[in-house]
Amino acid sequence: MKITDIFQRRPAVPNSAYQPPQPDTGLDRKLAPTLQQRLADLREMVGNTGDLIVNELTVCGIDCAVVMCEGMVATAVFAELFAEPLTALRLDHPTPEKLLGWVRHQSLLAPDQKEFQTYGDLTRFIMSGFVVLLAEGVEPGLAFGIQGYDGRSVSEPAGESNERGSREGFIEKLRPNLALVRRRFKSADLTFEMVNFGVKSRTDGALVYLRGAVSPELLEEVRRRLSQVKIDVVLESGYLQPFLDAKPLSIFSGVGYTERPDTLCAKVSEGRIGLLVDGTPYALVVPYLFNEHFQSFDDYAHRPYFATFIRWLKYAAFLFSFLLPGLYVGLGSFHPELLPKNLLLKLAQSESVTPLPLMFEALLIFFIYEIMREAGLRMPKSVGHAVSIVGALVIGDAAVTAGLIGAPMVLLVAMTAISSFVVPSLYEPITLLRFGFILIGGVAGLFGIVLALCAVLANLCAVNPFGIPATSPAAPFSLYAMRDVLFRVGWKTLSQEDLRVQGLTGSDLKGADVDGE
Repeated sequence: MKITDIFQRRPAVPNSAYQPPQPDTGLDRKLAPTLQQRLADLREMVGNTGDLIVNELTVCGIDCAVVMCEGMVATAVFAELFAEPLTALRLDHPTPEKLLGWVRHQSLLAPDQKEFQTYGDLTRFIMSGFVVLLAEGVEPGLAFGIQGYDGRSVSEPAGESNERGSREGFIEKLRPNLALVRRRFKSADLTFEMVNFGVKSRTDGALVYLRGAVSPELLEEVRRRLSQVKIDVVLESGYLQPFLDAKPLSIFSGVGYTERPDTLCAKVSEGRIGLLVDGTPYALVVPYLFNEHFQSFDDYAHRPYFATFIRWLKYAAFLFSFLLPGLYVGLGSFHPELLPKNLLLKLAQSESVTPLPLMFEALLIFFIYEIMREAGLRMPKSVGHAVSIVGALVIGDAAVTAGLIGAPMVLLVAMTAISSFVVPSLYEPITLLRFGFILIGGVAGLFGIVLALCAVLANLCAVNPFGIPATSPAAPFSLYAMRDVLFRVGWKTLSQEDLRVQGLTGSDLKGADVDGE
């Protein structure tokens, strides 16, 4: 069985109200024997769409057709490397078979040449930016990769900036993203496994892994889960993340993402699998451990002592971002005797002029903050600064002056908001936990917060992506693997032995074979 067959199989779901999307009718049919019938079938299948270009021409007395999608082909490359050699061709005793043989073996109209015999492949190649050549009298069609659609150039990633290292990030085009990875990883073991997602969109994607490092069980499980994707359209890699997550109801995920090619190369070298999807600049990484949220590429460029300090700073910021508001509400509402005398007097003086209890005050101010953050994120950049100014100066100052919110609460919001952006990949669970701990702190005090913290820890320990505990190597504990978790040792120590994810304590995966299969 071919790998592509695995991803195209979509078994029906019996005894269920859900019906899997049905593929387009006629896509599995073989091409018609005559050229005109092929073109008529193609126009019928695409509904005479306005961006379909069909050029009929005669090459050495043989009727041919060049089919492409407008705006998807590099016009200059097409004219110079494809159209001119084809129209200038002269063959002795020309036949359709000779023409096809010349294109196959004696020409290089495009580096990427593929044969096809079905209407499904015909439409897929055209919609993917290929130029298709159909000739009268020969059964297979030929597709030439001369893609040239516009797109964003390679630039610095917006969400993972760094002080040292590369400034290149993934873009929305799949092929340039593969080239960015290949340029950094010139090993013959690096493998790109092409896949398709979406019954209607047929979005191109690629599994990225290193043969000899990846566990065959992990690779097979990723293939199995992706084969269960039964949706019409895939426009972003986030569409596929729920299919890779073993526990979709957990607030923590075992699937990570990155915008950086160098980060993906580092993960792949540890036996992980990357997933690149056409149309998005984010690559998914599986499996992803919890401690990796606190690591960055700069950690391995700085001196070990400074990288360790930054890593501890990130752990502290993570705890502050969701725990501090709940502690403030719990102490102020149930345990004021634990606060220092001067701080308690300041707190009492500030809260005496506000009409709301501490819990409702905290919920209100954080709800307003989330509204302002969302507005600043979605509004045009030209007016985004105005939203920040209005939120910080007008709303914050007016709320304190009017006595609706205490000054300590505004300071608390500022501290937790800044802390939450220190670990941006955990912003979603941080936001949910922050509101939850405020409610628990206002209802049950410190005792409720301690119990809730235990529940969060249990929820995190339950995440087991692809048979590897998300809390590894802290739990189950491995002293050797902890060299790059709370602390970051020097490269002389890190380079002594390669550590694969399947070799972590508690892993259910077997090691990789020599060929990775």
